Amino acid sequence: MTINNRSSSQAYYYDSTVLPQTMNKGKSNKLVVGLTGGIGSGKSATSAWFAEQGIDIIDADVIAHEVVAKGSETLSRIQKKFGDWAINAQGEMDRAAVRTHVFTYPEALIELESITHPAIREAAKEQLAASTSDYIILSAPLLIEAAEAGLANLCQRILVVDASEDTQLERASLRDEQSNVKIKAIMANQLSREERNSHADDVVVNDSDLAALHLQLEPLHQNYLTLAQQLKFAAD
Repeated sequence: MTINNRSSSQAYYYDSTVLPQTMNKGKSNKLVVGLTGGIGSGKSATSAWFAEQGIDIIDADVIAHEVVAKGSETLSRIQKKFGDWAINAQGEMDRAAVRTHVFTYPEALIELESITHPAIREAAKEQLAASTSDYIILSAPLLIEAAEAGLANLCQRILVVDASEDTQLERASLRDEQSNVKIKAIMANQLSREERNSHADDVVVNDSDLAALHLQLEPLHQNYLTLAQQLKFAAD
């Protein structure tokens, strides 16, 4: 993967220098674009646009909920590790209790992730294998931060949706009705904009409206279609 250090003042950029024959080392022959960004940056709006173009979206947040569903093997392992208190009266994971526990005891978060991350990765791989679109978007808020999950290693490219901190605060507070203090705490646990962007192959700056975002996504979509074809031909 090509690592770029670009100015976030650009409306968008993409690096077309990654050669198809080097993109798929240890990966499938399908082009997988990892989509990430900070809270309130516009990942959902970006995913929705790609979906409208007929691109399959694999959402790590959705998978993370599915792997700990009632009766799942992963949930059983969590219960065995942490105790019955981690399960509510409905037989589902008590998310509030588990969240409080792992924030109180950092080592517990490591233990939890050692159970959930492999399950998330395997589920993501199964969905990638089943995809039939020209390329695939793998959306994960902590794509870069959660190295243990290994989701970034399933991607040939990383697309970051970037937004100013003021924009992030405004959007997140309107969407979730969370306090600025809580939103800032979430942001503090995520990578800085500069560090996140340094891992990106492609960046879109989403400080304006949806029309401006879509104008940036269209050339990226065309580039991904081209790269997907090149990757396919290189593998044949």
